[in-house]
This record gives sequence, structure tokens and C-alpha cells, in this order.
Amino acid sequence: MDVNAAVAAAAAIAGVCTGVFAMLAFRWSEREQARPTRSSLHTEAVLPPGVDTVLSVLRSSAVVLDEADAVVKASSAAYALGLVRGGRLTVEPMLKMARDTRRDGEIRQVELDLPRRGTGRGEALAVSARVAPLGSRLVLLLVEDLTEARRIEAVRRDFVANVSHELKTPVGALSLLSEAVMDASDDPEAVERFAGRMQTEATRLTNLVQELIDLSRVQNDNPLEDSEPVRVDELVAEAIDRCRQAAGVKQITMATGGTADLHVWGNRGQLAAALGNLVENAVNYSPARTRVGIAGRRVAAPGGDMIEIAVTDQGIGISDKDKDRIFERFYRVDPARSRATGGTGLGLAIVKHVAASHGGEVTVWSAEGQGSTFTLRLPEAASARERAEARRLGRERAAGALREPADFGDDDSDGDGDDGDDAGEDMGDDGGVRGAGPDPAGSDGLIAPGTPGTPVTPSTPDDPAYGVPYGAGDGPVPPYGASHRTPTTPRGLSRGARRTPHDPTDHHPDPAPEVLP
Repeated sequence: MDVNAAVAAAAAIAGVCTGVFAMLAFRWSEREQARPTRSSLHTEAVLPPGVDTVLSVLRSSAVVLDEADAVVKASSAAYALGLVRGGRLTVEPMLKMARDTRRDGEIRQVELDLPRRGTGRGEALAVSARVAPLGSRLVLLLVEDLTEARRIEAVRRDFVANVSHELKTPVGALSLLSEAVMDASDDPEAVERFAGRMQTEATRLTNLVQELIDLSRVQNDNPLEDSEPVRVDELVAEAIDRCRQAAGVKQITMATGGTADLHVWGNRGQLAAALGNLVENAVNYSPARTRVGIAGRRVAAPGGDMIEIAVTDQGIGISDKDKDRIFERFYRVDPARSRATGGTGLGLAIVKHVAASHGGEVTVWSAEGQGSTFTLRLPEAASARERAEARRLGRERAAGALREPADFGDDDSDGDGDDGDDAGEDMGDDGGVRGAGPDPAGSDGLIAPGTPGTPVTPSTPDDPAYGVPYGAGDGPVPPYGASHRTPTTPRGLSRGARRTPHDPTDHHPDPAPEVLP
């Protein structure tokens, strides 16, 4: 009996010890799990009621410091800007402001330029910091990133300065010319000469104001609110017609090629202005007796087929240092040439904004002395209904009024009763050879993609022969090798060419050379 009692007593003691040990382990586990919660409760306790909720919805970076300058609360944006690291505020000027505010209770604000987090190189971050007391012991720091606002403000200042300068030039010229007219009132020839120059300056001023209006419109308007299916052939015809006289004076051949009957969806006026600006630039920056090609094609893209309209010239080209800036407002590669041709420096900016607002883009390939290819890339109006609607609108709008880019001359050289060349009277429907006038220098300069026996060069926006597969170029250009012709000299001129006698009364001379056999 005593033995049984002893065993029972030992078992009871062991059970009590086990229970005590289990209780201690449970309490220790609870304490470990409660540590983060206690820290959170401490933060909630030191922050005034509702402050934590307010800080969580602020767009500004927020940091709360205690009396020891330790970070009590910091938003994720504050960490992203590199303001907080290791539980401490890393920006010394802000830390000094916090200490001063804690001492005297005054609200302080300052703008600082902070190095980029990481390397410390590159553009600095412009920030605005505001420090205010929060309760009796805490300090609240709000930091706002001003980098983008500073950039926009700089663009606005440059824009205003450029507009003022561009307006001042023609207005000043008009003032001087009007004084000259008054002084030469007894000299009819001088008055006529000065009046002509006044008209030129007035036209330049009108173009500048109109392009400013166009740029403002494409930046602010939604093109989809006034959109319709648009035939690319019609846009090309309008662009060529817009530049017909300038190309004729310089005897520049305007040629079209690529795939016919393409359609895009968008604002017709904006699209016509964008393509017209590209073609006009190609003519203005090309030497005499060269070729400007316009062609379109359909390309596959992840979000749906895209239409690419390439404008290729054999002009002066664009240097590498200028390529990144040519789409800026008022930027000119050659200011003297731009003013001589009436350029405002806004044309490519308009093209860029039109392309972007239509869900597309504009790219450029260029090399000095080898010409340029600008490619306007737009989403296709792909459905049959949209294409049918485009044809109907085109017939109603044109009704024979739109002149196809047949040629620049008014002679009936082929004896068929009209004033065009059969090979290039219209854009065609088969994607074959098309030209704005006869091309005795060789018809293989404009080819249909995939024509048997004709090499077709695969292209990307950075490919110097980008326009060639469309039939818009005059053969590949370097660096494809010396066996290929460069497009800077029209085919036939290198073998000697005899120009057709120029009639001074003909304002649209045929630009195509007559080639010697």
C-alpha cells in the first residue's frame, strides 16, 4: 500500500511538472507572437487618432519622427525615394528641419535636389519637403516629387520663348518692309518688290499661327470622337497634291508604291496633316532632280495588324545627334534652310502627337548624305464594314474632285488623250509599280513587294533600306555593299541625262529626266 501511494505521489508530481512546463512554453510562444503586435500597438499609441489612416492615403511621401529622430511611421513612397533606411531619415537637411520644428513648433518648407538612389549620377530628383509638429513629441515630414512638374514647366517656358521669337521675326520683317514701301512710294518697282516680300512674311506668319493651332488641337482633342475609316490612298494623293508645285519647281519625282486599298481608322484631317507634313519635309530637304517615295504596307502586330506609311527621300539626311530631337517643337536641324523653305519647326511635333493619339507611332531612319525614311505606323481599320464605309465616304467626298498623283506635267506625251502617264495615273489596286509621272530612268526603281526576279530587302525601322520593300526607294543604300546603288543620285543621271527644255510658263514641269540611250 505504501508502494502504491509512493508511485501515485510520484506520478502526481511528474504531472504537475509537465503542466507547469507546458504552461511556461505556451506563455513564451504567446510572447514571441505578440512582439510585432506590440510594436504596432506602440505606433498606434504614439500617433494621434486617425493620423495613420490619413497618411496611408496621401500621395506625398510621409515620414513621422519621434523625439529621438527615429522613424515611427513611413510610407512606401518614402522608402522608394530613399528617404528612409534602417529606421532612420537619410536626408540631413530634412533631419535638421525636423529638429528645428520640434524645438520651436514652426512649420517649415524647403525645395531640395536629391541625387538618384543608387549611383547618385544622372538627373537629380527635385523634391519639396514640408515639416510640421504632430502632437507634443512627434514631427511629420511630407515630401513631394517635383521632378516631372519641373520638366513640364521647363518645356512650357521654352515653348513660350520659342513662340515669342518665331512671331517676332516675321512681325519685325513686316514692320521694316512697310517702312521701306513708304520710303519708296515713288518707285513702283521697289514697291512691288517689297510688297512681294511682305506677302512672303505674312504667309510665314499665317503658317506659324495655323500650325500652333493644329498642334494645340492634336494635343488636346480626342481623335476618336470624330473618327472614320480613311483610305491610305486618299491620304497619299492629298499629300502629293499639297506638295505638287514645290516638287515641280525642283524637278523632284514623286512616286508611290506598296500595297493598295489600305485603311486606317481615325480623324481624317489630322491624319492628312501628319502625312502631308512628312511629304512636305521630304520635298523641302531634297536636292533638285531626286526622288521622293511614298508607300504603304500591312504588318502583323500582337494587338492587331498595323499600317505603315513610309516616306523616303534622297535628301541631306539627319545626323545622329539631331535624330533624338527632331520631334521637339521648334527644333530645326538646319535653321537657315527651314526659314528659307518657310518651315516653322512644328511639323514633326504635329506628326508625333497625331500618331500617338491614334494609337500609333512615327519612326525615322536617316544618314547624312543618304536621305531619310519616316514611317507613320497606325492601327488598321480591319473589318469589311469599315473598309466599305471608307470607300463610300471616299466616293462621296471626292466625286472626281481629288486629282490622282499622275504626273507633274500638263502635256499629253503618250498621245492617249489625257495629260497623264499610263504607268502612274493612279495608286492602282494591285500593289504594283506606281509613279507620279513617267520614269524613263528605269521602272524597276518602284517595285511591288515580292515581284519575281526583284530582290526584296527585309526591313525594320532601323534598316536603311526600310522603304525599299514598299517600292518607295531607288535601291538599297549602304551599308549593303558597293554593288547596290545609293539613292542619292536618280538612276539614269549617272549615265548622262538630257533634260526636256523647260517652258517658263509651265509652273509644274515634268520632273522626270529624259535619259540618253
